[in-house]
Formats: sequence, C-alpha cells, structure tokens
Amino acid sequence: MIATLLFDLDGTLVDTAPDLAHALNLQLKRHGKAALPYESIRPFASHGSRGLVGLGFGLTPEDDNFIEMRDEYLSIYNTVFTRSPVLLPGIADLLQAIENKGLKWGIVTNKPRRFTTGLIESMGLDIENRAACVVCGDDAPQPKPSPATLLMACEQIGVKPQNCMYVGDAKRDVIAGKAAGMQTVVALFGYIDVTDKPKEWSADFLIEHPLELLNLL
Repeated sequence: MIATLLFDLDGTLVDTAPDLAHALNLQLKRHGKAALPYESIRPFASHGSRGLVGLGFGLTPEDDNFIEMRDEYLSIYNTVFTRSPVLLPGIADLLQAIENKGLKWGIVTNKPRRFTTGLIESMGLDIENRAACVVCGDDAPQPKPSPATLLMACEQIGVKPQNCMYVGDAKRDVIAGKAAGMQTVVALFGYIDVTDKPKEWSADFLIEHPLELLNLL
C-alpha cells in the first residue's frame, strides 16, 4: 500500500525553467556568446547546472574549467532564481487531494538546499505544515541517481521504501527510485527532451497530467 508520495522539484512540482534559462543566457552574454532560445534550454532544466553548462558551453565535468563555469552559473542563478517560479498546472490540486486522502507527501530533489528553501519560500508554499520532508541534493553524500536522498526521506518520515512512490521527470529519478525499492512514476509533463525515451526507463507508470497520479493510489 502506498502511504507516501515523494516528488522531484524542478519540472515535477515547480516550473523553474524560465529562471534557469535566464541565468544561462546571462552567463552566455558575459562570455560574449549569443543567447539560446528558451525552447532549447527547457528540456535541460532537470539536468541541473551540469546539464545547463554543458548545453551552453559544451563542457563536461572532465574539462579543466568546468567547475569554474558551473560555480559561475550557480552564482548568477542565485540572483534570479526567485523571479518567476510557479507550481506546474494541476500540482496544487494534486497535493490537496493527497492530503485529503490522509496520505503524506514530500520533496526529494538534487537542487542544493540554499536554492530549494529560498524557492519554496518565494512561492508562499507552506511546506513546513504540509510536506513530510524536504531532502536536497547536498543533504546526502551522493545525489540522484544514487538512492541515498530517497532513503534519507524514508528515515525522516518513518516509512518503508516499498510504501512510497517517487515521481520525477528524468531518467535518474527512475534509477534512484527503483534502487531505493520504491514504485516509480515519470511525469511526462515535465522537462522531457524530444531525444529522451521515457518509455524505456523501466518506470512503473507514466502520467501526462499530475491528477492522473490519483488513479494509481
């Protein structure tokens, strides 16, 4: 029996892509490069600073100046990350319905805590009195696709992984969820690139709209 729903943040609960894209274009401008169209950046929003710096500058973690460029991106993002985040359509109704059923929900994200806390506060989302947990990528030794943060969430809530369902919009969310022993759901309404193949990620379920999740409980 599913007692707890755990969610990724960016692209699953909250639309943060406009601000992530804005930060990348500011960085590109700083280095004399042309801005990228929002449509080309949006699918990378769930890949974090690593994916965004890779998109904008063609860098990988193996490159000598990757860390410097990643840290610069995060510094820029820190100035704009509360400009325009909003709950994705249907999420507010979904969370209310979960609570009405007497179930718990929480957030497990790779986003650093310094951004996660500020983001949630800027949206006026009363997490402290609603979410059973908020676990961030830097709360554990390894972020997703490691199951460490998901297992940490279970410990905080006092629930077994097999009684949890994890919802995310990236392959690493499915990998982490399955490794933790949870049921996994792909949010197809999230930041999915045309080159992604979510049907091949071996998730238990795929949903087109947040409220479809209620049919799985």
